[in-house]
Parts: sequence; structure tokens; C-alpha cells
Amino acid sequence: MRTLLKNPEVRVNVLVSSVISAAATAAAFIMRPSFGAFTLTVCIILVSVQITATYRRYKRIRKICADIDVILHGSADMRPELYAEGELAILASEIYKLTIKLREQQQRLLSDKRFLSDSIADISHQIRTPLTSINLLVSFLSAAELPDDKRLEYTGELAELLKRIDRLINALLKISKLDAGTIVFRKEHIKMEDLLVKVSEPLLIPIELRGLQLKTEADGEFAGDILWTGEALGNILKNCMEHTPQGGILEIKARENALFSEIVIQDNGTGIDPEDLPHVFERFYQGKKSNSDGIGIGLALARMIIAAQGGTIKAENRPSGGTVFTVKFYKEII
Repeated sequence: MRTLLKNPEVRVNVLVSSVISAAATAAAFIMRPSFGAFTLTVCIILVSVQITATYRRYKRIRKICADIDVILHGSADMRPELYAEGELAILASEIYKLTIKLREQQQRLLSDKRFLSDSIADISHQIRTPLTSINLLVSFLSAAELPDDKRLEYTGELAELLKRIDRLINALLKISKLDAGTIVFRKEHIKMEDLLVKVSEPLLIPIELRGLQLKTEADGEFAGDILWTGEALGNILKNCMEHTPQGGILEIKARENALFSEIVIQDNGTGIDPEDLPHVFERFYQGKKSNSDGIGIGLALARMIIAAQGGTIKAENRPSGGTVFTVKFYKEII
């Protein structure tokens, strides 16, 4: 009660009620002593009820504050049903909603922090490895007695390592733009056949040098961002190419129906280890059969581009050997 009376608002209310009660009692006593006694009794009861109600209300407010403090510094949950009293129940309910949102936001921030930390570690590792080789090659090239054939060999290796770093940085920039949501995907229309030409054209020479065959089959049209979709499908095709031995076959089949546009890219290569299948679209993940020159980011970028356009991608092993990637872009329902 002493704590309650320290509240200026409560003190003013009690003082005003007491003054009014005293004035009413005095006036009643002047009229008739019995009226004065009755009025005094009624005023005492009313003031007592007011103080008791105020005390209970502030007690519940203190309980809400204590619960909030526990939630902010612990893992306890608030129970709004304990405050089922008009405005207090509404206040408790709103605070409960707020604490849930704050807790969810905290979990997201912690998750983002862990992801950022892991990504920085992965990026550092991916860049440090070629940089170490570059420093070693530079030290070799600085030797005056180095033969010309070795100098030419080291120069070629140096150029490949620089290209690898350039590919990594470009891929990371694209991923960062997708994460930030700064890319606006256009809605363009193109024949499936023309889309497959754009996807496969940059890889035709590497495919030929590896002694592989490329078969395409297309029907219908595609609606979406041609440039970014080409980037995604190109990464998938490149992944299939790198895991297909000489003499293998790469196939791209595209079709359109009333519900979606489907593009299937498959090979008859080594396939994906069953343990790696759930992780093939994770950033920097490299499975047991991964190419040593890979950076583990191409399929992750492809999935992000496809998902950003409302599509889906699935990777499976073919019963006859090899891998099949199924990409679907669903159409809008009018």
C-alpha cells in the first residue's frame, strides 16, 4: 500500500476523494447528525473500494512488468488469461503479441548472424585457396633462371586462378543482389527453342572439347526474365557437363502446358551421392563427387533465381545413371 501511495496519480485521486467525502459528510452533519453518520460510512466504503480496486489494478500491472522482464531475459511465456480485466487484458494481449514478434525477430537476426558468419568463413576459404596458389606462382615466376616453358605453364595456371576468383566474386555479387531484393525480374516471352539456344550457346565449345553430345527438345513458350533464367539454367547445364565423362550425353527438354513451363536438364554421368542430394543447392556445398575446381555456388544461385520467379527446382538421380534437374515455372492464375 505504501508503494501504491508513492504514485502521484493515486495520491491525487485519494486526496480528492477524501476532500469530497469530508465536505459531503460535514454538510450532512449540519443538516442532521444521522445523515452525517450515514454519509461518512458510505464515503469510507467508496474510498476503500476505490483504493482496493486501484491497488489490485496496479498489482496486475506490476505482474505484467515482471512477466515482460522475465520474457526479455529468459524463456518464460506470458499468459494473457491471467489479466482478464478490461483494458489490462487488452494491454496484456498486445504486449504478448509484441513479445512474440520481438522473439521471432531475434531468432531471425541470430540466424542471419550465423549465416553471415558462415558465409564470410566460406568466402574467405574460397578466396584464400587460389590466392595462396597465386602467391606461390608469383614467387616461381620471379625466379630469373626459370625456363620459358615453365614460365608459360605458370602464367596459364595464374590466369585460370584469376578467372576462378573473378567467377566467385561475380556470383557473390549476384547472390547479394538477390538477397537484398534489388533485382526486378522482367516478364518476357520467348520460344522454348530459342531459350535453350541462349542457355547452351556459351557452353558449346567446352562440351565439344570434353567429347560430349548435347541433345535438345523444345516445345511451347517461356514467360519470365530471359537473362536471369539463362544464368540459372546455364549453371545447371555446366554442373551436368562437369560431372559427365567423355562420350556422355547431355539432354535438355522443355515443354509448356496450361499450368507451368518445365525444363528438364539431365546427363548420364556419375550422379549425385545420396547423402549429398539434400544439400546440392546450399551455398559453397561440395559433395563427394564435386569437381576440385568448383566453388559450390552455381546451383545455389540457380535455385535463388528460379525461386525468385515463383519457380521450383528438383535434383534426382536417374535409375540408369546420371542426374536429372527438373525446373518448373508456374503460370499466374487469372
